[in-house]
Amino acid sequence: MKNAGKKILVIVLSVFVLTGFSFFAGFSGGIVSLMSLKIPLFEKMVPDFLKESIKEVNKQTVIEEESATISIVEESSPAVVSIVAKTTGFDFFNGPYSNEQSIGTGFIIDANGIILTNRHVVSDTSATYSVVTKDKKTYEIKQIERDTAHDLAILKIEATDLSTLTLGDSDALKVGQKVIAIGNALGQFDNTVTTGVVSGLGRLVTASSGVFGSSEVLQNTIQTDAALNPGNSGGPLLDYGGNVIGINVAVTQGAENIGFSIPINLIKSVVENFQENGKIVRPFLGVEYIMISSEMSSLRNIPEGAYISSVVKDSPAEKAGVKKADVITKINGISLKTENNLAQVIAIQKVGDEVKLTIIRDGKEIELKATLQEASE
Repeated sequence: MKNAGKKILVIVLSVFVLTGFSFFAGFSGGIVSLMSLKIPLFEKMVPDFLKESIKEVNKQTVIEEESATISIVEESSPAVVSIVAKTTGFDFFNGPYSNEQSIGTGFIIDANGIILTNRHVVSDTSATYSVVTKDKKTYEIKQIERDTAHDLAILKIEATDLSTLTLGDSDALKVGQKVIAIGNALGQFDNTVTTGVVSGLGRLVTASSGVFGSSEVLQNTIQTDAALNPGNSGGPLLDYGGNVIGINVAVTQGAENIGFSIPINLIKSVVENFQENGKIVRPFLGVEYIMISSEMSSLRNIPEGAYISSVVKDSPAEKAGVKKADVITKINGISLKTENNLAQVIAIQKVGDEVKLTIIRDGKEIELKATLQEASE
């Protein structure tokens, strides 16, 4: 009986200690939160020794975050490159001329010289391009593949044993998540680093981008308050694991602290396609369309989806029986919406795939099947 009494006493004391510890932890956390509000009366009530402890906790948190950022930047920067364009021509007054200008950013994803950037960065087909690495080595770009479905270009240089970045999972992103952007700001400050958070997801914007301020409609983008400037285009947006979760693409005109990035998951299939075939092989359905948004659908009492304005002759769509004025509402059961349009859904398919098209025609729903062909340049 005495032993049993001792066991009960030990259990009771253990519970008391654990409860006291939990209470203190919660109490301390509450104090930290209240102190952050800078309430004078409350600050006077907190003992000096506890204030110092709280300051040390806050200081340690800041140091750990700074250390993580520095570590990620040091590991990632060797894989981030500046992209340089060289243009030549003839001036009536000065004769032949040649100009070189740093125009954007890219990042290496394969040690044998595969680089990702934005399509608009290398859009001038009359120019020749090169990349400059962090250690100031210059490589001529031997191949450029431009993806018409996304603002993406894949570059190939002749090199080996290059530093690389790993592609992450943009579908796992959460608003408020911390991110790091690295880029060639303003076309002259290479490997500039900015930090911020994911401030929005699934954004549809008309944005200016690049040194020359061209504009483009971007769909399903990541919004971030990490500062992006002309010249940052094509650079990586990193999570705190050092993984690429977006390609920095644009800033909005007249806005501050708002930039946009292409989610990396949108272009993974294009990259895999290039690695398999040595070029971008695009699946082709063969329609021109206008997306009907959910708002327009409600206002006009018409189905949401892709309104077909024309069908390409001898295309997979024509062979399947698609007609002008059809509305394609689904492809393989995937609903077509403004943020998930027809081009994006087709882009994740492969040449030769048979796709099921759900169509509204004259108020009736029908299903057709089309076999995708390879798009010609």
